Amino acid sequence: MKLWQKDTGSKKEVESFTIGRDPEFDLSLAPFDVLGSMAHAEMLSKIGLLTKEENQILQKGLRAIYYEIERGEFQIEEGVEDVHSQVEFLLTERFGDVGKKLHSGRSRNDQVLVDLKLYYRAAIRELVNDSSELFDLLLKLAEKHKSDLMPGYTHTQLAMPSSFGLWFGSIAEGLSEDLGLLKAAFDLSNKNPLGSAAGYGSSFPLDRTLTTQLLGFADLHHNVINAQNSRGKTERTLGFAMAGLAGTLNRMAADICIFMNQHFAFVSFPDELTTGSSIMPHKKNPDVFELIRAKTNQIQAIPNTVNLLLTNTTTGYHRDLQLLKEEIFPGLATLKSCLEMSTFMLKSIRIKENILLDPFYKHLFSVEVVNELVLKGIPFRDAYKKVGLDIEKGEFAPDQTNLNHTHEGSIGNLNLKEIQEKMNQAIRQFRFEEIDKAIMSLLS
Repeated sequence: MKLWQKDTGSKKEVESFTIGRDPEFDLSLAPFDVLGSMAHAEMLSKIGLLTKEENQILQKGLRAIYYEIERGEFQIEEGVEDVHSQVEFLLTERFGDVGKKLHSGRSRNDQVLVDLKLYYRAAIRELVNDSSELFDLLLKLAEKHKSDLMPGYTHTQLAMPSSFGLWFGSIAEGLSEDLGLLKAAFDLSNKNPLGSAAGYGSSFPLDRTLTTQLLGFADLHHNVINAQNSRGKTERTLGFAMAGLAGTLNRMAADICIFMNQHFAFVSFPDELTTGSSIMPHKKNPDVFELIRAKTNQIQAIPNTVNLLLTNTTTGYHRDLQLLKEEIFPGLATLKSCLEMSTFMLKSIRIKENILLDPFYKHLFSVEVVNELVLKGIPFRDAYKKVGLDIEKGEFAPDQTNLNHTHEGSIGNLNLKEIQEKMNQAIRQFRFEEIDKAIMSLLS
């Protein structure tokens, strides 16, 4: 029977339609469901709804289930509606009626909501860690290739001299800024909704501050309606954060696909990291980066889908919200894989040297020559006109080895230390160590 079932259940057609893809996502929520239940049981004991002995039994049972999940031994049995039901049924089966007491003072609404908050919090942490690993590699590549010049483009036309150090550094700094969006999603995920029940609280004297502390939340959603309304708001914010990070990866992947083209040939990868053609023996295709480009575009569509799912939903819980998992859960997994593959591939990137010595790129240096004339006292507009006329007459012959860029963030001054500190500061703000301390205490 379902947790909510009385004498009659739903038709199988209704049950199949309403459950949807939830079973495949519920296993991801399982460890977090157990943690939420451990904190809830501890709180119920404090306010007298469980005896000390009953709480000890439940804590022991929940801890055992948690480690069964960690070992891959946990499953949702056939006929069991969801992960919450499975955990409660296991406790009741193993320890009797005390398992039936655990649900006092909560609803499946706040139970799944706390599961989701804990799950998102952990998933964001993985994205931060993966972003940090990619960032570290990008900074190393920027330092290594700071003197390897390349063309810079605007409107996809030749513009001014750039460098691979500048390009790698731009992606790295972009990642550090993307963590700002992730932090906003993390802050919403790091608020405790437990105790809001179905969205209108409980007549039991629940201690919501205690469960907040036990689960390592930074704060709680104080208003119980707002706690329930945070479902959807959290996913919308997380969707935008994922899209921001995906956008950075997307631009990098698109650049690399162009740079690998033989007309550019700026970068290359070992043959075993590219794919071939069934008919053209010479082909070395950038399939990994093409797929990163496509997958990150899928992720960038998530905020729009989430917004549409939330359209016209009034205050309180609606079953529409269940479908948010179908967007966010796979999106998180895809984004993680794109970050990991970007790091994996960039470890083997090969950079072409001396690109700008080719006379083909001489017009890139037009601004350099204009600036040299200005430094000699010629008004900028006159210098600009002179260089433009020289180009039109085919008389432009710059020194393609002489560059003097020294200001912050330019070719000659990449500010890599400052960008590193920006990332360090972004990561520190998450304060993951406080969460670790709380969860370890709960499990010990």
